[in-house]
Parts: sequence; C-alpha cells; structure tokens
Amino acid sequence: MTTTVPSSSRRPLVLVHGLWDTPHLFRRLVRLLEVHDVPLLVPHLPHRLGAVPLRNLAEQLDVHIREHWGDDVEVDLLGFSMGGIIGRVWLQQLGGAQRTHRFVSVGSPQRGTITAQWIPSWLCAGLADMKRGSPLLRSLNADVQMLKGLDCVSYYCRWDLMVVPGWQAHLPVGLVSRVPVLTHQQLMSHPRSLDVLLRTLLSD
Repeated sequence: MTTTVPSSSRRPLVLVHGLWDTPHLFRRLVRLLEVHDVPLLVPHLPHRLGAVPLRNLAEQLDVHIREHWGDDVEVDLLGFSMGGIIGRVWLQQLGGAQRTHRFVSVGSPQRGTITAQWIPSWLCAGLADMKRGSPLLRSLNADVQMLKGLDCVSYYCRWDLMVVPGWQAHLPVGLVSRVPVLTHQQLMSHPRSLDVLLRTLLSD
C-alpha cells in the first residue's frame, strides 16, 4: 500500500486498483500527483484473482480509509476497472458518499461486462459481481441518489476489450467522456489519459 500525506490544503485522494492489478498500476499518476502535493492513499486490496466478493473488498477499503484519515475527512475517490465498482459499493452501501466530494470512474464496468458473463459465482464471486445484470450491479443502479450529490466523472475507452461494451463503462450520473486511447490499460498509462485525469483530479 502506498500512502502519501504531505502538508497540503488539497483533499486527500484514494486510488482503487482493479482485477489483476496492484497499487503499482498507479505509479505514473502518483508521480504526477505528488508534484502537486495531493495527499494519497493507494491501498492494496487482495482479490484472489476475482474470488473475493466486491462487497468484501469495499469493506477492506473502508478500513484503510478510516485508519489513515479517520471518520470525517472529506476525500476524492478514483476507481480503475473493477476498482470503480468497489468504490461504488463503498460510496452507496457503506456510507462513503457522506464524506466524498468527487468520484472518478475509469474504464469501470458500471453496467457489467460481457467478459464476466460465463463466470460462476461459486468459483469467482468478485468476477461474477461484474456480470451484466448481476445482483450487485442491479442494486447499485436501482438507487443512484447518493451519487447525485457528488461530483461524478466517468472516462472510458470505446474499444475496450476488458470491459465490453466499452462505451457503456460509465456511471449513470455525472460527466461522461471517451479517452482517445486503444486499450484498457492505456487508460492508466498513456500520456493522453494521464493528462485528462490529472486535470480532473486537480480541479476544485
């Protein structure tokens, strides 16, 4: 886990990684944010190759945030891929929305992904949570009122082969924008995408 808490007037930012990823995924973005003294929390959420239910991972995320910033400090949250669903569970079902200003979803299967459709829940519960029409996604999308009080922004890659269809990889509320990159991973590594994300995360 990476934690950076410099003296700064900026809101703390939590970065949540996705499937088959670790905090190392954010290394390029972290370097850019550290130049601007953004307090960062980049926790490692062990998902056991998608076997851990996303609700459990959201509960782990909640513990990390409380341990580092207590119960009341307002934060921003960015979730990449599966991390965007974990973030939504924390926001909508674990009270995270009450202490969050901005939520940025990047390449996240907010309406599910066809690539998870064949996964049985008994084998990989976390992957099955990302099926189109899964009980978890139905519950999140049935009541988005909590999200409406946040500054929500979604970025997606149109021809994403991990989140299919890529153009549906966005939240049901807030600003939605396509990033001109070719692959899922480039959403967190390509200079064009990093420039877009940095401008969003540094805005008031």
